[in-house]
Amino acid sequence: MPPSQPHAEDLRQGRCSQSGQVYLLTLVTAERARVFEHFATAHQAARCFNERAVRRYGTTLAFVVMPDHVHWLLELASEVSVSDAVRIYRAKVSLSLGRRIWQKGFHDRAVRRDEDLAAVARYVVHNPVRAGLVERLGDYPHWDAVWI
Repeated sequence: MPPSQPHAEDLRQGRCSQSGQVYLLTLVTAERARVFEHFATAHQAARCFNERAVRRYGTTLAFVVMPDHVHWLLELASEVSVSDAVRIYRAKVSLSLGRRIWQKGFHDRAVRRDEDLAAVARYVVHNPVRAGLVERLGDYPHWDAVWI
């Protein structure tokens, strides 16, 4: 484990997957490299959410591809795990780019049943605005949400 990721191992402890549960996932590039800073690589990462192998693991409710990480709001399918969904998505992106790009581990949070999913999705897709990459969400091309 690289010294820059001293607690990445802790992210896997206590992780459980529940069918039909919505998860907010954050996947980070290795050493926070700005792999998705370029349109072509960000576009490819966004396209991978529509791959049949990725869709098999659940329904993507929202996502945003940032320069050095991805946020993904996923409703998990039956009989699969969050870890497997992330593994397949990251593999598809890495294969499409011809190189490994991801930091080990990922952050996940189960969205509570009483939370407004559309509000969570808005929070996810507005990351480029909060990060100062664009002034308006419509100016950022690498996001999607089923409600917006």
